[in-house]
Amino acid sequence: MLTVLLDGLAAGMLLFVLSVGLSVTLGLMNFVNLAHGAFGMAGGYLCVVLLNRLGLPFLACLLAAALCTGLLGLALERLLYRRLYGRDHLEQVLFSIGLVFIAGAAVDWLMGARQQLITLPPWLSGRVELGGVGLGVYRLFLIAVCTGLLLALHLGLVRTRFGSRLRAAVDDAVVARGLGIPVERLFAVTFALGSGLAGLGGALGVEVLGLDPTFPLKYMVYFLIVVAVGGANTVIGPFLAAILLGLVDVAGKYYLPQFGAFGIYTAMVALLILRPQGLLARAAAR
Repeated sequence: MLTVLLDGLAAGMLLFVLSVGLSVTLGLMNFVNLAHGAFGMAGGYLCVVLLNRLGLPFLACLLAAALCTGLLGLALERLLYRRLYGRDHLEQVLFSIGLVFIAGAAVDWLMGARQQLITLPPWLSGRVELGGVGLGVYRLFLIAVCTGLLLALHLGLVRTRFGSRLRAAVDDAVVARGLGIPVERLFAVTFALGSGLAGLGGALGVEVLGLDPTFPLKYMVYFLIVVAVGGANTVIGPFLAAILLGLVDVAGKYYLPQFGAFGIYTAMVALLILRPQGLLARAAAR
């Protein structure tokens, strides 16, 4: 039972890091970016190349994946995405899903269609004994890293000047500009932050989720589930949704493998019926 709980927490934490950037861009910027998973794929492949081919330390690969995908997101935001701000959501969906297919085809051509594997450093390999139960060291590492990211994001968006300026820019960009708030710069930084988090999640998830050119399409539904169930106007909501869905998914695979992904979709439907505006909708209203 403890193993299932730990694996579910690790899967939920990883799902949160991968999807929280979509929550930020959708909830705070009102932009439907279905290409969010492509940034996760880019971070994963960058980690594979740096680790397997160049032999860089694993932590350096994670940092490089986050920074490079953040810069990639910044460049695409300046060149492409900014032209669709304020446009109809259907146009945003069509544009971003087109980017998914372009990214998948490019990766397939450059790296091939096979699953990518990495070798974790010795200090992240193996298991530790706790109460007679073996717990994976890498799962514990994922939980620790993702918890730190959650705290940093929550404090950064709620307790800092940047967060207050961003919310003001989203509420009324015209008034925000009149007050001297650099709206375009805020949106660019926010988009880069979301892309960097996706890239970090993709790098962390190579060992757990696997990596191939279908990654953005394969996990797109999971990202949308987290945002829909958790709500798009907060960080804590998607975190709780990701943890809950991770636990349901892992428990279903352990105890009811014949049902496949049926359990996670059932949980999604039940939560949306009970909380159609998100898990923390009532708390947010207060």
